[in-house]
Amino acid sequence: MNNQNILINKRIRVRITQNHHQEPVISRLVSEYGLTVNIKAAILGQNAVGDGWFDLDLQGTETQIQNGLNYLQELKLQIWDENTISDW
Repeated sequence: MNNQNILINKRIRVRITQNHHQEPVISRLVSEYGLTVNIKAAILGQNAVGDGWFDLDLQGTETQIQNGLNYLQELKLQIWDENTISDW
């Protein structure tokens, strides 16, 4: 099997700012980047006031995951991963 086709998992925490609440950010990770997304935990203020926080388990190839993370970074969202878990 080609290494490019091996599925891996990556756990991240992402902060979705209020100005992105109406955008299908998580849905796009699935539809545009081919990722499987499992929402492990989430906090979103009542009536979508304030920022939302999502703990996500991403599954895909290394390329798919990197492209999905690049998309989140292009939106200027804060992202934490296992390497910065002490900041969670």
